[in-house]
Amino acid sequence: MLYRQCGIRHTTYVSDRRLLPIPADRRLAAAVVLAAATAPWWMDRLYLSSYLTPWVIWSTATLSLNLLMGWAGQMHLGFASVMAIGAYASVHLARLGAPFVLAFAGGGVASALVGSAFGVPAVRVRGLYLAVSTLALQYVVDWITIHVPAISGGAQTTLQAPPMQLGSVVLASDLARYFVSLAWCAMVTLFLLNLRRTGLGRALVAVREKDYAAEVMGVNVGYYKGLAFGLSSFLGGVTGAVLAFAYYRAVTPEQFSLDVSIQVVAMVIVGGLGSVIGSFFGAGFVLLGPIVLSRLVTQFMQAWHLRVPVEVMAHIPVILYGALIILFLLVEPLGLAKIYDNVRNYLLVWPFGYTRRRAA
Repeated sequence: MLYRQCGIRHTTYVSDRRLLPIPADRRLAAAVVLAAATAPWWMDRLYLSSYLTPWVIWSTATLSLNLLMGWAGQMHLGFASVMAIGAYASVHLARLGAPFVLAFAGGGVASALVGSAFGVPAVRVRGLYLAVSTLALQYVVDWITIHVPAISGGAQTTLQAPPMQLGSVVLASDLARYFVSLAWCAMVTLFLLNLRRTGLGRALVAVREKDYAAEVMGVNVGYYKGLAFGLSSFLGGVTGAVLAFAYYRAVTPEQFSLDVSIQVVAMVIVGGLGSVIGSFFGAGFVLLGPIVLSRLVTQFMQAWHLRVPVEVMAHIPVILYGALIILFLLVEPLGLAKIYDNVRNYLLVWPFGYTRRRAA
């Protein structure tokens, strides 16, 4: 069968600890990589630049925040400000003549420094108190970017991002920007997939489950909480730089507002905390869901010749979108990744239904 675990025998620790031990998982991953790598040749350029590229970038942002919320169990309501720091820092570094790769890395370092500083309260507080302290980061960064012209040029100023250049080659086409975004997404995805198999990943999970129990076992809770904030902020800062250079091609304060922070948190929760594939599901649902629903509602109204005021039409997709989020959280609080995992686990033993009765 296509998806079956029966017959797989691990005789060495290396085979047992493989990233994808089931052959069907490896085939599915290869198909996804092949589809992503060849998308520019079978997908319309408008869809590539307007839908697929932002989905890849925001999936990377969701992965970056999921490292903090899903693996380390720390709340962050100001993640858009972390991305803003990386975007502004990388643009200024590129304008000073730094190659775009070093500019991206510099933006990530700047975000890591600031994000770690605001993550210091995580050593002593948790839950809503930590959420409020990270929310302060959002407001501080918003105020600075608006009132310090040396950084943003002013509240109504658009800071143009220099074109990405690799040697003498200018990466200005939609194809080049897509592959830059895809390359960074692939690196972050591989990092998080391997993180769970390392001592760092296990320590972060121990802190997430019960921090004082982890400290009793010898885990330096303060160190790993600060490290989680630093790593997540670095990844978020580089993702903000990729967003500025590869998608927006400019930076404005409105691009990284509080609404964006809440949106990224929604991507993590809807997709599934601590899930790599759930980050892609959550980003796709939050980013592309309203667009798909808007088109479906419009086609339904046209097919049935219904006359609805424009104001009502504009709010119907939003209402349906919110209802779908509530429905998903009621049906499966662990997110879309858990729904996928349930289907996958069913296929692993299908059609042997007695396994479900035995588990019950």
